[in-house]
Amino acid sequence: MVLQKAPAGAVIWGYGIPGATVTVTLCQEQETIMKKVTHVKAHSDRWMVVLDPMKPGGPYELVAQHILGRRNVTQRVHDVLFGDVWLCSGQSNMQMTVSQILNATSELSRATAYQSVRLLSVSLSQAGQELDDLAGADLEWSKPTPENLGHGSFEYMSAVCWLFGRYLYDTLQYPIGLISSSWGGTPIEAWSSERSLKACGAPKQRFISSDSVSGPRAYSVLWNAMIHPLHNMTLKGVIWYQGESNVDFNRDLYNCTFPALIEDWRQTFHRGSQGQTERLFPFGFVQLSSVLTDANSDDGFSQIRWHQTADFGYVPNKRMPNTFMAVAMDLCDRDSPFGSIHPRDKQTVAYRLHLGARAVAYGEKTLTFQGPLPEKIERLADKGLLSITYSQQILVQRQDDKIFEISCCCDDQCKWLPAPMNTFSTRTLALNISSCDGALVALRYAWTTWPCEYKQCPLYHPSSTLPAPPFTAFIENQIPRYHSKVAK
Repeated sequence: MVLQKAPAGAVIWGYGIPGATVTVTLCQEQETIMKKVTHVKAHSDRWMVVLDPMKPGGPYELVAQHILGRRNVTQRVHDVLFGDVWLCSGQSNMQMTVSQILNATSELSRATAYQSVRLLSVSLSQAGQELDDLAGADLEWSKPTPENLGHGSFEYMSAVCWLFGRYLYDTLQYPIGLISSSWGGTPIEAWSSERSLKACGAPKQRFISSDSVSGPRAYSVLWNAMIHPLHNMTLKGVIWYQGESNVDFNRDLYNCTFPALIEDWRQTFHRGSQGQTERLFPFGFVQLSSVLTDANSDDGFSQIRWHQTADFGYVPNKRMPNTFMAVAMDLCDRDSPFGSIHPRDKQTVAYRLHLGARAVAYGEKTLTFQGPLPEKIERLADKGLLSITYSQQILVQRQDDKIFEISCCCDDQCKWLPAPMNTFSTRTLALNISSCDGALVALRYAWTTWPCEYKQCPLYHPSSTLPAPPFTAFIENQIPRYHSKVAK
């Protein structure tokens, strides 16, 4: 397995007879590196120690000896490495295995080259109360093999999790531990504690018929069984891919329930690890991709994408500090055998996620990890144009007549009209707004379930191939003010 490296100390815990003495020893080639002594708590069956911070590397042997009178039980774990431990969670797009993605054969053949990336996959389980231990593991701590990475469909190890860890290893060159805990067709409410749902005023649970929810939908049942049992563990961070099941389920609460989940997970892991997991540990997520749908007018996916950023349109932001996002709206897959809601290009998803991790979690200051964002919106009235100035250089890959829309109001009636792309330079883009005869009040970009074909959105960063994320903004005093209500 992999335990969290310095500057944090890895937490080791277990179970025993109340009052017993437990000695935890870390060894390397018969030499004792450190020894920690504790006791099983008198009124419970649990014990815990915090190891001294360790530099990345290994292998080590971890020994726990449990003594009470004449009873002497010893447990040994071999081939223990120290590195960074990441938890990966969400629904089916996180659950997809390497055998389900593009170039699966090639990806699986490379698995054995990454023996310092270790895997753990949590069994599917739900509970009505917070559990202290997992019901089981589909894959106990293991080295990567083609068999455990490609085990069937939506079973064992997450492809996004694996690829994210592999890209991190390529950059960091030290061990990475990956814990996959995900369940397809599940809403965020199932992964949230009762505390965080109450803070968002989530309505008391009732049965809602929703095609997008096929897994457990009861509040907190997956948090209780598949996340809380891990809360003593020292983590580096979390990545998350979820949201499809909330398109028709408490959608308007997602701008609260998602930031609240992040905050609650951070508090719980920080406390559970005796302060070893950072209080504001890095949290990355995938903004939803595209799906073929018959509902042309429904903007549910657009709303969820927006709510994933707490209605800012970008992260990190003041409601979601120390977070990073992989935009995926251009990674659509019409021909996916698992349905268009399950695009197979998980390599690009993981690559974009790892860029965010390198910038936010690992402090690479000069790394571009997100696409261009609008900095200023200015109406050029005499020319019938709307000028957008971006925070970064832009690559206009193609001109599009429909992907930008303006909200035009006349006689107390507002409607969205296309604003064709006109001229552009390295950081500015002009839109033709001559179709609006009334008051121009808002602008939005890529506000549709399927904004563009595969990697063919109009705007990217020129060097990083990161797409400009979707946004909606009021046009007020010529400065964009991001707000979700304008899209309704």
